[in-house]
Amino acid sequence: MAEKPQPVKVLYCGVCGLPAEYCEFGPDFEKCKPWLIQNAPELYPDLVREAGSKDADKVSDQLQSTSISSDGIIHTHMSSSKPKEEVKRLPGGKIKKKEKQEVIIEKMTRNKRKCITTVKGLELFGVKLNDASKKLGKKFATGASVVKGPTEKEQIDVQGDIAYDIVEFITDTWPDVPETAIFFIEDGKKVPAV
Repeated sequence: MAEKPQPVKVLYCGVCGLPAEYCEFGPDFEKCKPWLIQNAPELYPDLVREAGSKDADKVSDQLQSTSISSDGIIHTHMSSSKPKEEVKRLPGGKIKKKEKQEVIIEKMTRNKRKCITTVKGLELFGVKLNDASKKLGKKFATGASVVKGPTEKEQIDVQGDIAYDIVEFITDTWPDVPETAIFFIEDGKKVPAV
């Protein structure tokens, strides 16, 4: 008779709770590294080598910062290292990028003749999008509304091709928005409005 298969023993990380071989894909691999070096060195041999080289680097830095005076006294000059800033991480371990303050204006055509002008990024300058859509609608005598875009961020959709006059209107109405921060998207490329 064939032997019954035995269950596999899985080693779980003590830091993130994932199986040890999946820690590198987890949210806090940097925090898991010391635990992995101590408890599962066979899974990540590169980490063990890295840790050894870092220890050697620390020793060499200490030797370089040590000096002997003419009195025969050894002086150690340790440089004060600044604490690293905590990086905000999204679920899944992705690093959250800081958004650039820029207004992007894009013209999209629908039904061959109709145009929609989309204005993105006004909220980064402290502009309330509902007020901005009302002002744009009144100024250009068209329909304007605040909608969620494909990236789940709110943007203003204005009916019609108003790209010719919108830069001047935005800079006049909201002085906090500099003209250098306004860009058009033409043929898939970002072009400055200036």
